[in-house]
Amino acid sequence: MKPQALSTCFCTPDVDACRAFYRKHFAASIAFDCGWYLSLRFGTEGPTVQFMEPRDDRPVFGGAGVVLNFMVEDVDAEHARLTGEGLAVLSPLEDHPWGDRGFSVADPIGNVLYLYKEIEPTEEYKAYYRE
Repeated sequence: MKPQALSTCFCTPDVDACRAFYRKHFAASIAFDCGWYLSLRFGTEGPTVQFMEPRDDRPVFGGAGVVLNFMVEDVDAEHARLTGEGLAVLSPLEDHPWGDRGFSVADPIGNVLYLYKEIEPTEEYKAYYRE
C-alpha cells in the first residue's frame, strides 16, 4: 500500500472543546466541520488532525480509541487485497455522503484503520468544507 496521506482521528464526546483549544492555542484552521466530525489543519498546507463524536449511527467507527485515516489511490483494490489476506472488515466498503469511499479494519491492538479515497460530497456536506 502506498498512502497518499495519513491522519489521526480521536474519538471524543467533546469535539467543541477540541475545536476551541486547537484554534486558540495552535492557530489551527477548520478544514471540515459538520459538528460531529471536525478536521483541523495546521498551517496553510500542513498536517491535519480529526475529532469525532462516538455515536451508534456512524458507519465508520464504533466509538473508542484512535482511527488512523489512510487516503489511498485505489480503495477498491486495497479492500480486495486486505480481505484476500483474511482481514475482517469492520465497516463495509461504500460511498459516504461527506465525500469519501472507504472501509475500515482493525489492527492487533484494536485501533481502527480507515482506508478511503476522496469522492464528491453530497450537497448537504459541501457546506461543511472550509478550504
